Amino acid sequence: MDRRAFVTGLGAALAAPLVAEAQQTGRIYRLGVLRQIVPEPPTPRSAMISLTTGLRELGYVEGQNLVIEHRFAEGRIERLPELARELVQLKMDVIVAVAPNAIRAARDATTTIPIVMYGGVDPIAAGFVASLARPGGNVTGVLIAPGITLVGKKLELLKEMMPRATRIGFLSPDNSGAQGQVPEARKAAASLNLKLVVTEVQDGNYDRAFDALVAERPSALFVANSPTFVRDRKRIIDLVAKHRLPAMYEWAEQVEDGGLMSYGSSQTWVSRRVAAYVALVFNGAKPGDLPIEQPNKFEFVINLKTAKALGLTIPPSLLLRADQVIE
Repeated sequence: MDRRAFVTGLGAALAAPLVAEAQQTGRIYRLGVLRQIVPEPPTPRSAMISLTTGLRELGYVEGQNLVIEHRFAEGRIERLPELARELVQLKMDVIVAVAPNAIRAARDATTTIPIVMYGGVDPIAAGFVASLARPGGNVTGVLIAPGITLVGKKLELLKEMMPRATRIGFLSPDNSGAQGQVPEARKAAASLNLKLVVTEVQDGNYDRAFDALVAERPSALFVANSPTFVRDRKRIIDLVAKHRLPAMYEWAEQVEDGGLMSYGSSQTWVSRRVAAYVALVFNGAKPGDLPIEQPNKFEFVINLKTAKALGLTIPPSLLLRADQVIE
């Protein structure tokens, strides 16, 4: 697996002293994790495993000097405020909030407990922080992309893959945390002379969503960045294959499981950077003084087996730019 190195804004300065100063003798650190969905089954590269692995490498070991309280809303956004309040009442030292709805719920629940966010969001526009360089308040963290979601770049790659395409489907979850991607996608599509056909997955009914999508006869599909779509990626990939749609995804894991292409940051890298931020706060750093970190290196992954199944020939220009080609 060829993964190019990421260059981070804070670099080694974030990690170097952490192991030596990992914990105060005898102290038990309490970490809350707030998520909208129940995560996928754990694998070595899953977000939560990468987070706990990163913390362990920095001296924080669950069952020894670390307690982790997980709260999952099971897809019900309205439950997030209640779950956030539970973590506050349990007096967490830090709360990791994954994706915009969870970040908002945690921010609304406390102004004193440090919050380390993880997700694709414009934190200034959302009102989570004052600035990227000096967030202020009790929120800091790591974004999966500069801006919001790299929609423009991904649509460019999809258009290069399908140069004759005029209509692109956009698969969106039915939650407010992902709605910011739609206007971004419409703007990017217009610049490429593409008509964007937006279809929401309502109540987890993927069959109904794909029936509506296919009726619009798109040439290809853009799958929005969503924790739900990562968890349900095998279901989505199966339906994409059934309807023979070339599709662009967010994460390499989605392509490794049979998707055609992805462009984005590494889920493992983001999770480990979140672990580094949690460790810094455990060590006394103030979240308002820690700059929001953004990746500046991204993975472009292509699955040749999937392309062959679709009867597609990958343009050499795309193959040359790919960080990983799955054969």
